[in-house]
Formats: sequence, C-alpha cells, structure tokens
Amino acid sequence: MRKKLFNLGLILTALTFIVLFCLIVVPPLIQNPDIVDAFSAGFVNPYASGYSTDVVCCWVILLIWVLYESPRVKHGWICLVLGLVPGVAVGFAGYLLLRTKQLKQYEA
Repeated sequence: MRKKLFNLGLILTALTFIVLFCLIVVPPLIQNPDIVDAFSAGFVNPYASGYSTDVVCCWVILLIWVLYESPRVKHGWICLVLGLVPGVAVGFAGYLLLRTKQLKQYEA
C-alpha cells in the first residue's frame, strides 16, 4: 500500500469516527452532561462491556507504544488525549500519522 493511500485511509477513518461520535454520543451527553454516567453506560450489558473493555485495552496499548517510542516520536501525548475524547480510533490514527512523518525525519 502506498503511503499516500495509507494516510488517506487513516484520515478518512478518523473523520468518519468523529462524525459518528458527534451524531451518536453528543446529543445524549448534552441532555445529561454527567461524564461518569456516560462512561459507565458503555458497560450496561455483556456485549457492550466486551466492546468497551476492548476499547480501554486498546488505549492502554497505545499508551505503552507512545511511551516506548517517545524518544523518537515527539508529542505522542496529544494522541493519547485524542484517544480519550473523541476516541481511540482518532488517537490511534493520529499517532500512526505522526509516527510515519517523524520516523521518516528521524531515519534521514
């Protein structure tokens, strides 16, 4: 896969998630702005709990990766914040884009 197509795929996926997040999550959050309640709603049944646990674990893996590569990839912490809000899909895509750009400069 070409780098341009790779980057475009990451950007489109992150943007798609942001739009869906805004359509699905923001309206109920405006009605009830309790963040703790919103987070715990992801664990209301076994299926939602499974997906929510997967997302939390993926964020932790991203955290470990960002910390591991921090000497070579600067500002990865921004992607960790994006992984919390709006979500791991955006934080992970952002980190891959940031990493691709910076490692190319690091290797040169």
